[in-house]
Amino acid sequence: MPDALDATPYDALLLLSFGGPEGPDDVVPFLENVTRGRGIPKERLKEVGRHYFLFGGVSPINDQNRTLLDALRRDFADHGLDLPVYWGNRNWAPYLTDTLREMVADGRRRFLVLATSAYASYSGCRQYRENLADALATLEAEGLELPKIDKLRHYFNHPGFVEPMVDGVVRSLADLPQDVRHGAHIAFTTHSIPTAAADTSGPEEGHGDGGAYVAQHLDVARLVADAVRERTGVDHPWQLVYQSRSGAPHIPWLEPDICDHLEERHAAGAPAVVMAPIGFVSDHMEVLYDLDTEATAKAGELGLPVRRSATVGADPRFAAAVRDLVLERAAAESGRDVTPCALGALGASHDVCPVGCCPSRAPRPAAAGADSPYA
Repeated sequence: MPDALDATPYDALLLLSFGGPEGPDDVVPFLENVTRGRGIPKERLKEVGRHYFLFGGVSPINDQNRTLLDALRRDFADHGLDLPVYWGNRNWAPYLTDTLREMVADGRRRFLVLATSAYASYSGCRQYRENLADALATLEAEGLELPKIDKLRHYFNHPGFVEPMVDGVVRSLADLPQDVRHGAHIAFTTHSIPTAAADTSGPEEGHGDGGAYVAQHLDVARLVADAVRERTGVDHPWQLVYQSRSGAPHIPWLEPDICDHLEERHAAGAPAVVMAPIGFVSDHMEVLYDLDTEATAKAGELGLPVRRSATVGADPRFAAAVRDLVLERAAAESGRDVTPCALGALGASHDVCPVGCCPSRAPRPAAAGADSPYA
Protein backbone atom coordinates (compact mmCIF):
# COMPACT_ATOMS: atom_id res chain seq x y z
CA MET A 1 0.00 0.00 0.00
CA PRO A 2 1.25 3.55 -0.72
CA ASP A 3 2.19 5.87 2.13
CA ALA A 4 -0.69 8.08 3.21
CA LEU A 5 -0.63 11.58 1.74
CA ASP A 6 -1.74 14.46 3.93
CA ALA A 7 -4.42 16.85 2.63
CA THR A 8 -4.87 18.56 6.00
CA PRO A 9 -6.65 20.95 6.57
CA TYR A 10 -9.01 19.80 3.80
CA ASP A 11 -11.54 17.01 4.15
CA ALA A 12 -12.99 16.88 0.59
CA LEU A 13 -12.58 17.98 -3.02
CA LEU A 14 -15.49 19.34 -5.08
CA LEU A 15 -15.40 18.97 -8.86
CA LEU A 16 -17.36 22.00 -10.06
CA SER A 17 -18.49 22.16 -13.69
CA PHE A 18 -20.90 23.84 -16.07
CA GLY A 19 -23.38 20.99 -16.56
CA GLY A 20 -25.36 20.05 -19.63
CA PRO A 21 -28.64 18.49 -20.80
CA GLU A 22 -28.94 14.71 -20.88
CA GLY A 23 -31.99 14.41 -23.13
CA PRO A 24 -34.15 16.46 -25.54
CA ASP A 25 -36.54 17.53 -22.78
CA ASP A 26 -33.64 18.95 -20.81
CA VAL A 27 -32.33 21.34 -23.46
CA VAL A 28 -34.62 24.35 -22.98
CA PRO A 29 -34.72 24.11 -19.15
CA PHE A 30 -30.93 23.86 -19.17
CA LEU A 31 -30.61 26.94 -21.38
CA GLU A 32 -33.09 28.76 -19.12
CA ASN A 33 -30.70 28.07 -16.26
CA VAL A 34 -27.72 29.30 -18.26
CA THR A 35 -29.46 32.52 -19.35
CA ARG A 36 -31.42 33.15 -16.14
CA GLY A 37 -32.28 36.83 -15.70
CA ARG A 38 -31.78 37.80 -19.35
CA GLY A 39 -35.44 37.44 -20.38
CA ILE A 40 -34.75 35.35 -23.48
CA PRO A 41 -37.99 33.85 -24.91
CA LYS A 42 -38.38 30.07 -24.93
CA GLU A 43 -38.67 29.97 -28.74
CA ARG A 44 -35.33 31.75 -29.01
CA LEU A 45 -33.80 29.23 -26.61
CA LYS A 46 -35.02 26.39 -28.83
CA GLU A 47 -33.15 28.00 -31.74
CA VAL A 48 -30.05 28.54 -29.59
CA GLY A 49 -30.18 24.90 -28.55
CA ARG A 50 -30.30 23.49 -32.08
CA HIS A 51 -26.76 22.09 -31.83
CA TYR A 52 -27.79 20.07 -28.77
CA PHE A 53 -30.69 18.59 -30.72
CA LEU A 54 -28.24 17.48 -33.42
CA PHE A 55 -26.76 15.21 -30.75
CA GLY A 56 -30.07 13.87 -29.44
CA GLY A 57 -30.40 16.64 -26.88
CA VAL A 58 -27.45 15.25 -24.93
CA SER A 59 -24.34 17.18 -23.99
CA PRO A 60 -21.33 14.92 -23.39
CA ILE A 61 -20.09 17.04 -20.49
CA ASN A 62 -21.84 15.19 -17.68
CA ASP A 63 -20.56 11.78 -18.77
CA GLN A 64 -17.11 13.28 -19.17
CA ASN A 65 -17.28 14.64 -15.64
CA ARG A 66 -18.34 11.23 -14.36
CA THR A 67 -15.28 9.75 -16.05
CA LEU A 68 -13.03 12.44 -14.56
CA LEU A 69 -14.62 11.90 -11.15
CA ASP A 70 -13.78 8.19 -11.35
CA ALA A 71 -10.23 8.99 -12.50
CA LEU A 72 -9.66 11.36 -9.58
CA ARG A 73 -11.01 8.91 -7.03
CA ARG A 74 -8.91 6.10 -8.48
CA ASP A 75 -5.74 8.23 -8.55
CA PHE A 76 -6.26 9.40 -4.97
CA ALA A 77 -6.84 5.85 -3.74
CA ASP A 78 -3.88 4.45 -5.67
CA HIS A 79 -1.57 7.07 -4.11
CA GLY A 80 -2.84 6.91 -0.56
CA LEU A 81 -4.70 10.23 -0.55
CA ASP A 82 -7.77 9.77 1.65
CA LEU A 83 -9.87 12.61 0.30
CA PRO A 84 -13.46 12.10 -0.89
CA VAL A 85 -14.38 13.71 -4.21
CA TYR A 86 -17.84 15.17 -4.88
CA TRP A 87 -19.34 16.68 -8.02
CA GLY A 88 -21.69 19.61 -8.57
CA ASN A 89 -22.76 21.73 -11.57
CA ARG A 90 -23.69 25.33 -12.10
CA ASN A 91 -26.54 24.75 -14.56
CA TRP A 92 -27.75 21.15 -14.38
CA ALA A 93 -28.00 18.19 -12.07
CA PRO A 94 -26.21 17.42 -9.86
CA TYR A 95 -26.70 21.05 -8.86
CA LEU A 96 -24.02 22.80 -6.83
CA THR A 97 -26.33 23.73 -3.95
CA ASP A 98 -27.57 20.14 -3.61
CA THR A 99 -23.98 18.87 -3.57
CA LEU A 100 -23.00 21.38 -0.87
CA ARG A 101 -25.93 20.18 1.26
CA GLU A 102 -24.74 16.61 0.79
CA MET A 103 -21.19 17.52 1.77
CA VAL A 104 -22.33 19.33 4.91
CA ALA A 105 -24.58 16.39 5.83
CA ASP A 106 -21.54 14.12 5.42
CA GLY A 107 -19.62 16.25 7.91
CA ARG A 108 -17.33 18.02 5.42
CA ARG A 109 -16.26 21.33 6.88
CA ARG A 110 -13.36 22.56 4.75
CA PHE A 111 -12.87 21.61 1.16
CA LEU A 112 -11.17 22.52 -2.09
CA VAL A 113 -12.89 23.25 -5.39
CA LEU A 114 -11.60 22.15 -8.79
CA ALA A 115 -13.36 24.13 -11.54
CA THR A 116 -13.36 22.60 -15.02
CA SER A 117 -11.85 25.78 -16.42
CA ALA A 118 -8.09 26.17 -16.45
CA TYR A 119 -7.74 29.89 -17.20
CA ALA A 120 -8.52 33.26 -15.63
CA SER A 121 -11.68 35.03 -16.79
CA TYR A 122 -15.01 36.12 -15.40
CA SER A 123 -16.91 33.16 -16.87
CA GLY A 124 -14.09 30.72 -16.17
CA CYS A 125 -13.37 31.70 -12.56
CA ARG A 126 -15.24 34.49 -10.83
CA GLN A 127 -18.66 33.32 -12.03
CA TYR A 128 -17.97 29.93 -10.44
CA ARG A 129 -17.04 31.78 -7.25
CA GLU A 130 -20.29 33.76 -7.44
CA ASN A 131 -22.23 30.51 -7.81
CA LEU A 132 -20.45 29.18 -4.72
CA ALA A 133 -21.45 32.31 -2.80
CA ASP A 134 -25.07 31.91 -3.95
CA ALA A 135 -25.10 28.29 -2.80
CA LEU A 136 -23.58 29.19 0.57
CA ALA A 137 -26.19 31.93 1.02
CA THR A 138 -28.91 29.33 0.44
CA LEU A 139 -27.38 26.98 3.01
CA GLU A 140 -27.06 29.87 5.45
CA ALA A 141 -30.75 30.73 5.00
CA GLU A 142 -31.59 27.08 5.71
CA GLY A 143 -29.68 27.26 9.00
CA LEU A 144 -26.95 24.84 7.94
CA GLU A 145 -23.39 25.07 9.17
CA LEU A 146 -21.32 26.68 6.44
CA PRO A 147 -18.13 25.01 5.27
CA LYS A 148 -14.95 26.92 4.45
CA ILE A 149 -14.21 26.70 0.73
CA ASP A 150 -10.98 27.34 -1.16
CA LYS A 151 -10.56 27.12 -4.92
CA LEU A 152 -7.55 25.46 -6.53
CA ARG A 153 -5.37 27.80 -8.55
CA HIS A 154 -5.51 28.03 -12.34
CA TYR A 155 -3.78 24.97 -13.76
CA PHE A 156 -3.35 25.98 -17.42
CA ASN A 157 0.45 25.58 -17.24
CA HIS A 158 0.70 22.52 -15.02
CA PRO A 159 2.61 19.73 -16.83
CA GLY A 160 -0.27 17.32 -16.26
CA PHE A 161 -2.51 19.62 -18.28
CA VAL A 162 -0.01 20.59 -20.97
CA GLU A 163 1.63 17.24 -21.76
CA PRO A 164 -1.55 15.40 -22.82
CA MET A 165 -2.29 18.24 -25.24
CA VAL A 166 1.17 17.91 -26.75
CA ASP A 167 0.50 14.21 -27.34
CA GLY A 168 -2.82 15.07 -28.95
CA VAL A 169 -1.30 17.50 -31.43
CA VAL A 170 1.50 15.09 -32.32
CA ARG A 171 -1.03 12.31 -32.98
CA SER A 172 -3.19 14.62 -35.09
CA LEU A 173 -0.21 15.67 -37.20
CA ALA A 174 0.73 12.03 -37.74
CA ASP A 175 -2.83 11.33 -38.87
CA LEU A 176 -2.64 13.89 -41.69
CA PRO A 177 -1.70 12.70 -45.18
CA GLN A 178 2.07 12.61 -45.46
CA ASP A 179 2.21 15.12 -48.30
CA VAL A 180 0.59 17.88 -46.17
CA ARG A 181 1.86 16.92 -42.71
CA HIS A 182 5.15 18.80 -42.75
CA GLY A 183 3.60 22.16 -43.66
CA ALA A 184 0.51 21.88 -41.45
CA HIS A 185 -0.45 24.86 -39.35
CA ILE A 186 -1.70 24.57 -35.75
CA ALA A 187 -4.77 26.56 -34.72
CA PHE A 188 -4.89 26.70 -30.91
CA THR A 189 -8.52 27.34 -30.05
CA THR A 190 -10.35 28.59 -27.00
CA HIS A 191 -13.72 30.07 -26.15
CA SER A 192 -14.12 33.63 -27.39
CA ILE A 193 -15.21 36.12 -24.74
CA PRO A 194 -16.01 39.85 -24.94
CA THR A 195 -12.82 41.87 -25.30
CA ALA A 196 -13.85 43.90 -22.24
CA ALA A 197 -13.96 40.71 -20.18
CA ALA A 198 -10.59 39.60 -21.54
CA ASP A 199 -8.99 42.98 -20.81
CA THR A 200 -10.06 42.79 -17.14
CA SER A 201 -9.21 39.13 -16.59
CA GLY A 202 -6.75 38.28 -13.85
CA PRO A 203 -5.48 40.60 -11.06
CA GLU A 204 -5.96 44.34 -11.53
CA GLU A 205 -2.27 45.06 -12.09
CA GLY A 206 -2.34 42.85 -15.18
CA HIS A 207 -5.45 44.36 -16.75
CA GLY A 208 -5.02 45.62 -20.29
CA ASP A 209 -5.05 44.30 -23.83
CA GLY A 210 -6.30 40.73 -23.50
CA GLY A 211 -5.53 40.52 -19.79
CA ALA A 212 -4.56 37.22 -18.18
CA TYR A 213 -6.97 35.28 -20.39
CA VAL A 214 -5.07 35.90 -23.61
CA ALA A 215 -1.64 35.87 -21.96
CA GLN A 216 -2.24 32.47 -20.36
CA HIS A 217 -3.51 30.91 -23.58
CA LEU A 218 -0.56 32.29 -25.54
CA ASP A 219 1.83 30.85 -22.95
CA VAL A 220 0.24 27.39 -23.26
CA ALA A 221 0.20 27.60 -27.07
CA ARG A 222 3.95 28.35 -27.05
CA LEU A 223 4.60 25.48 -24.65
CA VAL A 224 2.71 23.02 -26.83
CA ALA A 225 4.19 24.31 -30.10
CA ASP A 226 7.73 24.14 -28.69
CA ALA A 227 7.18 20.61 -27.41
CA VAL A 228 5.72 19.52 -30.75
CA ARG A 229 8.79 20.91 -32.51
CA GLU A 230 11.07 18.96 -30.16
CA ARG A 231 9.07 15.77 -30.73
CA THR A 232 8.67 16.01 -34.50
CA GLY A 233 11.64 18.10 -35.61
CA VAL A 234 9.26 20.43 -37.48
CA ASP A 235 8.52 24.03 -36.53
CA HIS A 236 4.82 24.26 -37.38
CA PRO A 237 3.33 27.77 -37.77
CA TRP A 238 0.64 28.44 -35.16
CA GLN A 239 -1.88 31.01 -34.01
CA LEU A 240 -4.30 31.43 -31.12
CA VAL A 241 -7.86 31.62 -32.48
CA TYR A 242 -11.33 31.65 -30.98
CA GLN A 243 -14.64 29.85 -31.22
CA SER A 244 -18.14 29.60 -29.74
CA ARG A 245 -18.93 33.31 -29.83
CA SER A 246 -22.41 34.25 -28.61
CA GLY A 247 -24.18 37.46 -27.66
CA ALA A 248 -25.02 40.71 -29.38
CA PRO A 249 -23.09 41.28 -32.64
CA HIS A 250 -22.26 44.92 -31.79
CA ILE A 251 -20.19 43.90 -28.73
CA PRO A 252 -16.54 43.21 -29.62
CA TRP A 253 -15.36 39.66 -28.88
CA LEU A 254 -11.94 38.09 -29.24
CA GLU A 255 -11.03 37.21 -32.84
CA PRO A 256 -10.26 35.61 -35.27
CA ASP A 257 -12.98 32.99 -35.29
CA ILE A 258 -11.81 29.50 -36.18
CA CYS A 259 -13.86 29.33 -39.39
CA ASP A 260 -12.52 32.70 -40.57
CA HIS A 261 -9.03 31.50 -39.68
CA LEU A 262 -9.43 28.36 -41.78
CA GLU A 263 -10.45 30.50 -44.75
CA GLU A 264 -7.44 32.75 -44.24
CA ARG A 265 -5.02 29.84 -43.90
CA HIS A 266 -6.42 28.22 -47.04
CA ALA A 267 -6.15 31.47 -48.98
CA ALA A 268 -2.55 31.84 -47.78
CA GLY A 269 -1.66 28.38 -49.06
CA ALA A 270 -1.52 26.36 -45.85
CA PRO A 271 -1.69 22.67 -46.84
CA ALA A 272 -3.47 21.51 -43.66
CA VAL A 273 -4.50 22.63 -40.17
CA VAL A 274 -4.59 20.88 -36.82
CA MET A 275 -7.21 22.39 -34.50
CA ALA A 276 -5.98 22.11 -30.90
CA PRO A 277 -8.65 23.08 -28.32
CA ILE A 278 -6.31 24.12 -25.52
CA GLY A 279 -9.01 26.21 -23.85
CA PHE A 280 -11.18 23.23 -22.94
CA VAL A 281 -10.77 20.47 -20.39
CA SER A 282 -12.95 17.92 -22.19
CA ASP A 283 -14.67 17.21 -25.50
CA HIS A 284 -17.96 18.88 -24.59
CA MET A 285 -20.49 20.53 -26.89
CA GLU A 286 -18.35 23.51 -27.91
CA VAL A 287 -15.72 21.08 -29.16
CA LEU A 288 -18.11 18.59 -30.77
CA TYR A 289 -20.22 21.18 -32.54
CA ASP A 290 -18.02 24.22 -33.15
CA LEU A 291 -14.93 22.24 -34.16
CA ASP A 292 -15.91 18.69 -35.14
CA THR A 293 -19.09 19.81 -36.93
CA GLU A 294 -19.02 23.46 -37.99
CA ALA A 295 -15.30 24.11 -38.48
CA THR A 296 -14.71 20.69 -40.04
CA ALA A 297 -17.55 21.37 -42.50
CA LYS A 298 -15.97 24.72 -43.38
CA ALA A 299 -12.64 22.99 -44.01
CA GLY A 300 -14.43 20.47 -46.22
CA GLU A 301 -15.92 23.27 -48.30
CA LEU A 302 -12.44 24.71 -48.73
CA GLY A 303 -10.82 21.37 -49.52
CA LEU A 304 -8.47 21.97 -46.59
CA PRO A 305 -7.35 18.84 -44.67
CA VAL A 306 -7.95 19.30 -40.92
CA ARG A 307 -7.62 17.24 -37.79
CA ARG A 308 -8.81 18.04 -34.30
CA SER A 309 -6.56 17.05 -31.43
CA ALA A 310 -7.85 15.66 -28.15
CA THR A 311 -8.58 17.60 -25.00
CA VAL A 312 -7.14 16.47 -21.67
CA GLY A 313 -10.32 14.82 -20.39
CA ALA A 314 -9.62 12.15 -17.78
CA ASP A 315 -6.01 11.53 -18.81
CA PRO A 316 -4.18 9.96 -15.83
CA ARG A 317 -1.62 12.78 -15.97
CA PHE A 318 -4.37 15.31 -15.41
CA ALA A 319 -5.75 13.34 -12.47
CA ALA A 320 -2.21 13.26 -11.06
CA ALA A 321 -1.96 17.03 -11.61
CA VAL A 322 -5.11 17.57 -9.54
CA ARG A 323 -3.61 15.45 -6.75
CA ASP A 324 -0.47 17.59 -6.96
CA LEU A 325 -2.51 20.81 -6.79
CA VAL A 326 -4.44 19.53 -3.77
CA LEU A 327 -1.28 18.63 -1.87
CA GLU A 328 0.39 21.89 -2.90
CA ARG A 329 -2.49 23.97 -1.52
CA ALA A 330 -2.78 21.82 1.61
CA ALA A 331 0.91 22.32 2.31
CA ALA A 332 0.64 26.08 1.81
CA GLU A 333 -2.40 26.33 4.09
CA SER A 334 -0.59 24.29 6.75
CA GLY A 335 2.46 26.53 6.63
CA ARG A 336 4.70 23.93 5.03
CA ASP A 337 7.24 24.80 2.33
CA VAL A 338 5.96 24.12 -1.17
CA THR A 339 7.27 24.72 -4.68
CA PRO A 340 4.35 25.09 -7.13
CA CYS A 341 4.67 23.10 -10.32
CA ALA A 342 4.27 25.21 -13.47
CA LEU A 343 5.71 25.42 -16.97
CA GLY A 344 6.22 28.43 -19.21
CA ALA A 345 6.97 32.08 -18.61
CA LEU A 346 4.09 33.02 -16.33
CA GLY A 347 4.77 30.78 -13.36
CA ALA A 348 2.18 29.42 -10.96
CA SER A 349 -1.05 31.38 -10.60
CA HIS A 350 -2.24 32.88 -7.32
CA ASP A 351 -3.89 30.65 -4.72
CA VAL A 352 -6.44 33.29 -3.69
CA CYS A 353 -8.13 35.53 -6.23
CA PRO A 354 -7.39 39.14 -5.20
CA VAL A 355 -9.90 41.96 -5.02
CA GLY A 356 -10.62 43.28 -8.53
CA CYS A 357 -9.69 39.99 -10.23
CA CYS A 358 -11.94 39.21 -13.25
CA PRO A 359 -14.70 41.64 -12.16
CA SER A 360 -18.30 41.28 -13.23
CA ARG A 361 -20.30 44.09 -14.77
CA ALA A 362 -22.75 44.03 -11.87
CA PRO A 363 -20.77 43.25 -8.69
CA ARG A 364 -21.97 40.20 -6.79
CA PRO A 365 -20.58 38.35 -3.76
CA ALA A 366 -18.02 35.68 -4.67
CA ALA A 367 -16.70 32.96 -2.40
CA ALA A 368 -13.17 31.54 -2.22
CA GLY A 369 -11.39 34.83 -2.84
CA ALA A 370 -9.90 37.78 -0.98
CA ASP A 371 -13.26 39.56 -1.23
CA SER A 372 -15.34 36.59 -0.05
CA PRO A 373 -18.07 37.32 2.50
CA TYR A 374 -17.57 33.72 3.72
CA ALA A 375 -14.09 33.82 5.23
